[in-house]
Amino acid sequence: MTIVRRAHNTADVIILGAGAAGLMCAGIAGQRGRSVMLLEQARAPGEKIRISGGGRCNFTNLHTTPANFLSQNPQFCKSALKGFTQQDFIALVEKYRIAYHEKSRGQLFCDGSSQQVIDMLLDENRRSDVQMRLGVGILGVTKNDSGFVVATDQGEYRSQSLVIATGGPSIPKMGASAFGYKLAQQFGLKMVAPRAALVPLTFDVAALAQFKDLAGVAVDAVVSIGKTRFDEALLFTHRGLSGPAILQISSYWRDGLDVVIDMAPTRDVLAALKDARRERPRQELATVLGDILPKRLGQMVADRIAGPPRLADFSDKLLASVAAAVKEWRVRPNGTEGYRTAEVTLGGVDTTELSSKTFEATSVPGLYFIGEVIDVTGHLGGFNFQWAWSSGVAAGRHV
Repeated sequence: MTIVRRAHNTADVIILGAGAAGLMCAGIAGQRGRSVMLLEQARAPGEKIRISGGGRCNFTNLHTTPANFLSQNPQFCKSALKGFTQQDFIALVEKYRIAYHEKSRGQLFCDGSSQQVIDMLLDENRRSDVQMRLGVGILGVTKNDSGFVVATDQGEYRSQSLVIATGGPSIPKMGASAFGYKLAQQFGLKMVAPRAALVPLTFDVAALAQFKDLAGVAVDAVVSIGKTRFDEALLFTHRGLSGPAILQISSYWRDGLDVVIDMAPTRDVLAALKDARRERPRQELATVLGDILPKRLGQMVADRIAGPPRLADFSDKLLASVAAAVKEWRVRPNGTEGYRTAEVTLGGVDTTELSSKTFEATSVPGLYFIGEVIDVTGHLGGFNFQWAWSSGVAAGRHV
């Protein structure tokens, strides 16, 4: 791959965005003999890959299925995921002899650095003679009879096909923006309203007062909204709730909805409380709860109950209310931390505007959208990277 600042300004395919989806698409298109130009505003490619997974890149998940993705059209992702699976990406990783491991729940990470994945993608692009231009500011895009014209702060670039792989506005400190959405709207494509996803939940002052002293406490929990539930770790923070379980459920949360939390999913709390009342009647509730939950969390629950001093004086009804406070803690967030800390963006270009096979806009021949900019959002755990690989390959095979 040739990284240049100024050179020829025409290619068969221009891809805007050298992130996961854009890099994958470029390599595949180049392997087909298409001349490809990648334009990236950042000074380095694959920045979100670099920081992901604590610097080790959770590059896919062994258990990827269409059920791991949210979209107004749940069927849309099926073709791409079938066309390039997690096993296909693993095979590419193994071809480059990148050591990796399964951390938990099918999540695969590099043993070394996420830079290995970036270097792998760059090498694939190099083999395909893809040109990459870094630090390019995109000023606008127009279409004429011969294709697309991309106006930049380094001049105009022209192509027959244009691929939008600019992602969403999550993590703006890395240069993320809503630019791809604006381009879609410019060409008349419908949008699904974007919002921050895989993001910590925040609470008003009154609600936060319940657990303001618990910042840093973590507990395995089952977190649910309606019939949607996630069984992972929960973390109390100064602003509210975080941790994998909360990030997962945040994609399903809407204003006005309660989140129900089971803070002891493997325990029959009511039975444990009754046993303690019989065997240790003189103990305080907080002491008993400290055997079930982290001690500070147990104290919080006990303070909320405000029962009698000794466990012996708790009625069955009051013990049931204690168990419910642990097993069915109901909280109502007032918002999220927003795009600043969101891992991905929910919503985006409406999939009814795109071919699920090629990712081409049905009303604008030659215009393609891939990756996070589309209304397809994965669960936490490597699924969004798999969507980037799969959608990038699908478009790369047709641009």
